[in-house]
Amino acid sequence: MASYVHRIEVQYTRDPRLPTRTERFRSLGFPLRELHLVDVYTIATARRDFSPDELSQIGAQLSNPVVQRYSVDRPTEAGFDYAIEVGFLPGVTDNAGTTAKQTIEDYFGFRFGEGEAVFSSQLYLVSGDLTPESLERLTVALANPLVNRVHVRSREEYGRKGMDAITPFVHLHDLQAAGTVDLDLPDAELARIGKEGILDPATGERRGPLALDLAQLHAIRDYFRGLGRKPTDVELESLAQTWSEHCKHTIFASAMDDVPRGLYKTCIQAATNTVREAKGDDDICVSVFTDNSGAIIFDDEHLVTCKVETHNSPSALDPFGGALTGIVGVNRDTIGFGLGAKPCINIYGYCVGDPDTEPALFRGKNRTNPILPPRRIFEGVVRGIDVGGNCSGIPTPQGWCYFHDRYVGKPLVFAGTVGVMPRANNGRLLHEKQALPGDLVVMVGGRVGKDGIHGATFSSEALDPASPVTAVQIGDPITQKKFSDVIVKEARDLDLYRSITDNGAGGISCSVAEMARESGGCHVLLDRVPLKYPGMAPWEIWISESQERMTLAVPEEKIEAFMNLMKRREVEATVIGTFTDTGRCVVEYNGEAVMDVDLDFLHDGLPKKHLRTEPVETAYPEPDVPCPDRLDDLLLAMLKRKNICSKEFISTRYDHTVQGGHVLGPVQGAGRVQTTATLTKVVPGSMKGVGLSQGLFPSYSELDPYRMALAAIDAAVRGLIAIGVPMDTIALLDNFCWCSSDEPARLWQLKRAAFGCYDGAVEFATPYISGKDSMYNDFSGYDADSNPVKVSVPPTLLITSIGVHPDVTTAVSMDAKFDGDLVYVVGETGEELGGSEYLAHLGIEGGAVPSLDIETAKVRYGRMTGAIEKGLLASAFPVTHGGLLVALAKVAIAGRIGMDLAVPGGMRPDTYLFSESLGRLIVTVAPGDREAFEEIFGGDAHLLGSVGGETFRVSTGEKTLIEQPVAAMETAYKAPFGGY
Repeated sequence: MASYVHRIEVQYTRDPRLPTRTERFRSLGFPLRELHLVDVYTIATARRDFSPDELSQIGAQLSNPVVQRYSVDRPTEAGFDYAIEVGFLPGVTDNAGTTAKQTIEDYFGFRFGEGEAVFSSQLYLVSGDLTPESLERLTVALANPLVNRVHVRSREEYGRKGMDAITPFVHLHDLQAAGTVDLDLPDAELARIGKEGILDPATGERRGPLALDLAQLHAIRDYFRGLGRKPTDVELESLAQTWSEHCKHTIFASAMDDVPRGLYKTCIQAATNTVREAKGDDDICVSVFTDNSGAIIFDDEHLVTCKVETHNSPSALDPFGGALTGIVGVNRDTIGFGLGAKPCINIYGYCVGDPDTEPALFRGKNRTNPILPPRRIFEGVVRGIDVGGNCSGIPTPQGWCYFHDRYVGKPLVFAGTVGVMPRANNGRLLHEKQALPGDLVVMVGGRVGKDGIHGATFSSEALDPASPVTAVQIGDPITQKKFSDVIVKEARDLDLYRSITDNGAGGISCSVAEMARESGGCHVLLDRVPLKYPGMAPWEIWISESQERMTLAVPEEKIEAFMNLMKRREVEATVIGTFTDTGRCVVEYNGEAVMDVDLDFLHDGLPKKHLRTEPVETAYPEPDVPCPDRLDDLLLAMLKRKNICSKEFISTRYDHTVQGGHVLGPVQGAGRVQTTATLTKVVPGSMKGVGLSQGLFPSYSELDPYRMALAAIDAAVRGLIAIGVPMDTIALLDNFCWCSSDEPARLWQLKRAAFGCYDGAVEFATPYISGKDSMYNDFSGYDADSNPVKVSVPPTLLITSIGVHPDVTTAVSMDAKFDGDLVYVVGETGEELGGSEYLAHLGIEGGAVPSLDIETAKVRYGRMTGAIEKGLLASAFPVTHGGLLVALAKVAIAGRIGMDLAVPGGMRPDTYLFSESLGRLIVTVAPGDREAFEEIFGGDAHLLGSVGGETFRVSTGEKTLIEQPVAAMETAYKAPFGGY
């Protein structure tokens, strides 16, 4: 226990963030005059006390003397009405505190010991006419009770003694032993164990969801009956993690109706196998579905990898921590690919509710445990990816946001990473790895705590009132950056280990057991695992998903060199066991075997399911609404729609130029318009680059999930085609986020979408290299009147595309550039408004979801590649959400240049301009290249008009439909998130 506690407060002499911070909270309805922020560091030591002079030196190290001042053990003096201090609860990762501790250690040349730490907190000094109710609302807006502690004092109370010095150390019981679990119970009690967890004898409470159904619990019971004993809690918890939907993807793996091999093998894997076989020697795939990421050939010497994960459930509880752990976790998927790839690009995606709404939904009755409002979730996940990517030094150019009311209960948060690595080193193929018997099990990185317990099983369940707080984690990108660099820049090429994987879902219970399949077994000494604090139970240590950890297989003869390297780079590394060939996973704790299970049963013992589906009627009538005479107001309104408007505040917050590979960024042109595809150089000196794009159409799902899947694939492919990436270098990743996956109707929609994925990938010849599914994205709770409510996300499929651009100097951006250039739409427009942004704006459901002739599209895309190679296009941009008019407007806004356009007759103008027909691109072409361009495309390219001036005009030839200054369009486009 710390004997000496000191508090250092750091504030700006003139805070540049003050106006923005104050205005942000004013916009939320708080009557604030000013909202000052003070950074607080509480130093707790036991072995030595710091002298006043030393504390002053520490304050100088933790502040910027040019713009900040600090105070030691005395409250900050300022004029305000209330002081609100927000810090972390015990056990929550405190990155700022850890960094401050390391700063002090480096400065004084000593190390903090057990029971000593530095804790950070933030002190808000509030000026304003706040009522008790608004003050309480403000504390809710500033803190998340799952991870934060909050202390409030009035000006008078603060003046007497300031704020208390809080040291949130974790205090647990004495060392615990493993217990046994009786599964010889009635089915009702077994089902409760599966849903709520094991009954803890010490507390009398359930430990949290195992997400095991009755058939799985029966299989476990029968296995241990065969061994003549009851399972330990470590064994049952380990099986729950390994068998979870999150880890085993049981729905995609199970037989379904007339699909005996399951959707994954029949649709996703089969599509890739078919494409690869057809490509033969031109196959771009190197590793698919078997490793932490997928990989394709970049050039003769390098591979690029890609993985996209979801972190939905944690982000609903703690948006910042959920998104942060999502991005640093998928960074580790990259580091853990093969023998280690270097993370070089981050990807993000957010599906959230409208941030301008505050739905009254609660996890408990009588308005208890309210959900976080959409704006809080949105801002939190944006900040989480920001901290994860920027602190790791990884560019984050590629991303998107999608808003829908059905994401209010459970957001979807996508996080992806691209990696790059040499194909070989000293004769070794670096994408191959294998732990051998006798190799040592080594854990590197962060220590293990109670954060992240039941993360995998929690993510396999719907979000309900019992969702466990321990599932929330906050990542530490600085710790991860240190071991990332030493692994991929040094240890890998020194041949110091044989295999590596990340400690993600299920912690070491899954990472070690998965690697044990390579050698044939493992023997782990659990009491050797380094802990954040003493007192954790064996089952907690085994399954905790505490972040920033990797597991490696190190040959015994190389362990000294490996450990010395880690020590020099200040990366904690610990030998926790040995890989064996016994066929078993054996875990000891304090000399006692707490787990001894056959690997075959651990990985393949879960019982098979046969799922049934039920077709959904999707016949919706075509909408019948009058077409306005003028479309000016409609255009401006559509540009303000949150699924269409600018999210530049995210793109500029995320560093997309770090590592120096930036070619085409997330916003383009003088008007800075969000684009659909980015291009980044990942190998210095190479003219090649990595292109990234995506497709996502949740609004199509309820109408036609098969066409929805094709639309997502087409948009992902077309985004890359528009910047000049050839079709034969493109690969795909699939991320299914479904709802109510125990309902036959939802499974039917899933099956239709999966077959759409098969057809689209095979016909485009674009293989899947990785994927992920999340099956229970539902919220179950109560409304304001305590009525039961279930909110399910729209069935959502994200298709991510990655491709290799042969020469980045020929890449084409989206912005119109020169007066007199000709404007074309390439591709055909049909009367296809079903699920469109236009009908959503009008509040109308129904209509025909766009269809796609893939063979025709492939020919068109090949022609696009040829035209770009010949330098015939000044700009190119795919038509997606909002249709042709929105795409044309964005091209004009990006170039800050007008257009004079005429639309053809034969179709209602609003239908033609807002239809979301697939396969189309807007291109601008120099007049001198017109003949060559039209010779390539023929009748597939339709001339709409020309570029020039400052006004955007659209007519039918005789009648003006739109006449708007481009500046007014830009204002509308940037209005919704202008205050963020």
